[in-house]
Amino acid sequence: MKFTFKRLFIISAILLSVVGVLFVYSAGTYWSSIHYEGDMPFYIRQSIFLVIALIVFMFITNMPIFTEEKTWVILYVISLVLLVLVLIPGIGLSRNGSQSWIGLGPLTMQPAELVKITTLMYLSFLLSKVKNSERVVQFKHFLILIIPSALIMLQPDFGSVFILIVSAFILLFVARYPVKLYVGVIALGVIGLVGLIISAPYRLQRIFAFIDPWGDPLGAGFQGVQSMLAIGPAGLLGHGFGDSRQKFLYLPEPQNDFIFSIILEEIGLLGGCFVLFLFGMFIYSGVGLAMQSTQSSQFYAIVSLVSMIGFQACLNIGVVIGIIPVTGVTLPFISYGGTSLMIIWFIVAIVVSFSNRTETVK
Repeated sequence: MKFTFKRLFIISAILLSVVGVLFVYSAGTYWSSIHYEGDMPFYIRQSIFLVIALIVFMFITNMPIFTEEKTWVILYVISLVLLVLVLIPGIGLSRNGSQSWIGLGPLTMQPAELVKITTLMYLSFLLSKVKNSERVVQFKHFLILIIPSALIMLQPDFGSVFILIVSAFILLFVARYPVKLYVGVIALGVIGLVGLIISAPYRLQRIFAFIDPWGDPLGAGFQGVQSMLAIGPAGLLGHGFGDSRQKFLYLPEPQNDFIFSIILEEIGLLGGCFVLFLFGMFIYSGVGLAMQSTQSSQFYAIVSLVSMIGFQACLNIGVVIGIIPVTGVTLPFISYGGTSLMIIWFIVAIVVSFSNRTETVK
């Protein structure tokens, strides 16, 4: 069987999702039994959502509507409306100090996850219309990015904004936006970061905890310290699947943002490298699909979506191993969360849908 980019892309996504279910089972079962006694275990929920996500994936890949610009303009507007609704008391749900969710009966959704996709897709179609002779900074491109970013920061959710902005600027770079733009953006970014730290002192605490987590091991540095205690003794092969020690109420909610700590603790450096290889295969095959595109809009869309997942994975892993301050970003495909898993597979479906359209044209 010939392994095309599309097959590699789908296989890597499936393998990452399977790894996710296995380690949600290992990392979250004890936490679930203590804090959510009587509820459905995390790994069963994750498995159910994975099955639903795969069904939705097969459905969307056969719908050409998701490769059309007008669809994404409409979805962009809807996602902005949802971002406004989430800020309204009684509609938006608050968790861990952030009002980022909307409750739909027993289910919840996080509009910021959807708006990241719709913003990048809308921007991709706009950039595809720009001719080489017209490649100058256009205010409307930044307005499309600034509006959702501002609404997300009101929640506040710095991690989602950071991922969105970096992904958007990767897209602008690929679209050959003027280099001088990035100099200005870096300067504005530094000013904005200082402003964010001043407006919310807890971010400054996170930076101090990143520099010296042992300075406050029971406070701001707690997660970083517990993550290092999980990773440090694991060695090449780890303690064995299911034999993590930090998941027993030491590392808070180990099935979520710090699940990669449990992966390294249980299957060691070699197991962690295997997970990184799967992400590498996912990004490589995604870029391959982009290079096969016959239209610039398809190329930009695929590059932006694959870059977003790749950057989010790097950000999460960087936090876990202690080279980036804590940001509260999940590991794509692997961290526990039905909405997150559905959104990631929605992205995979969009990319494959564009690939199918390319094959049809050829």
